[in-house]
Amino acid sequence: MITLLWAVLAVIVLIVLAIGLWFLKAIVQGALEGWRGGGSEETDGSDEPDGTYELPEECAALGLLPPDRQNTDSASPVPAELTAALDAVARGEWEPAAELLGRTAAGRDWENRSSYAFELGAKAAEDDTWLLAWETARPDDPDAAVVRARSTVCLAWDIRGGKRAQYTTSEQFRGFHATLQRSRAETERAAELNPEDPTPYITEIWAALGLGHPHAEMERIWAAITERAPYHYEAHFSAVQYWCKKWRGSHELARAFAADAAAQAPLGSLLTVFPLIVHFEHDETTDEEVDRTPEMVALVDAALVDVAAADPAHPRLAEVRHLLAYYLSLQDRDEAAVEQFRLVDGYVGALPWRYRAEPAAEYCSLRDQSVRAAPPAA
Repeated sequence: MITLLWAVLAVIVLIVLAIGLWFLKAIVQGALEGWRGGGSEETDGSDEPDGTYELPEECAALGLLPPDRQNTDSASPVPAELTAALDAVARGEWEPAAELLGRTAAGRDWENRSSYAFELGAKAAEDDTWLLAWETARPDDPDAAVVRARSTVCLAWDIRGGKRAQYTTSEQFRGFHATLQRSRAETERAAELNPEDPTPYITEIWAALGLGHPHAEMERIWAAITERAPYHYEAHFSAVQYWCKKWRGSHELARAFAADAAAQAPLGSLLTVFPLIVHFEHDETTDEEVDRTPEMVALVDAALVDVAAADPAHPRLAEVRHLLAYYLSLQDRDEAAVEQFRLVDGYVGALPWRYRAEPAAEYCSLRDQSVRAAPPAA
């Protein structure tokens, strides 16, 4: 009997010791984590204990804005003519959109045409009543046709959603693939109605990406684009996405594509940014040293020269400035980074910020670091 009692007591003692050791481990780990985080008081851009943001005096002096005043939908101010067209279609009026796209076609302004068609197509993916009215009034209008093709591709991606494949349902995938298949006839029709326009083929890249078309098909599409607009920024951005590892290519294929584009493009085309974009898309490390190598510094320098030569009205200029600000800051080239930040402040709908959960907060955090580190203006 006594032996049994001692056995029970021994078990109880062991359990108590185990619990005590577990609590001791938790306390020690907590202390260590607190020590490790002790030097990162300003990582959220705030000096406040509750994490609320306070705009640094240095940033306020430069006229820079806090996170709650950053536009997360655009990389730069939306052109007034596009805003007017979008407001009109929201009221059910298609005519301003038709006039706007008609001007881009007449002026062979393919950069703005593809951008405007995308924005109008995204609106039609939500409600296409106005587009149906446009198509009824002008059945063979190439401008309506290019918006319709864009709209169907936008709708397909809306159906899929923005989550990774493992978090996307089979029903979403079925709707996504069926809608992309439908878009193929629409992009073909848009191309037939305006054979000079590269926009239908740029739209087709996103269908090829989503449907997993083989590389030979992508090369066919690319040949059609470069025949019409060899240095088109959005076309190159779309193609880089196709060639990335996360979609239908690899890091090597995307890097080769970007390097070739940068080498062949004239200054001012902004295509020198694509090696940086490929690096960003495939960088899975947390080691910032990979962004400070001589090769990366040279890529940033090349893009700076390209930006300096670009038309100030280039519709994609701000997107490049955002990425330059990011990498200049990571390379501790803070004075140059601040120059880029000042030129884009107020808008954060661009890489790298739009890939972040809190784009405005991420942007302001890095911007504020560079402003503090940069030498004071003379």
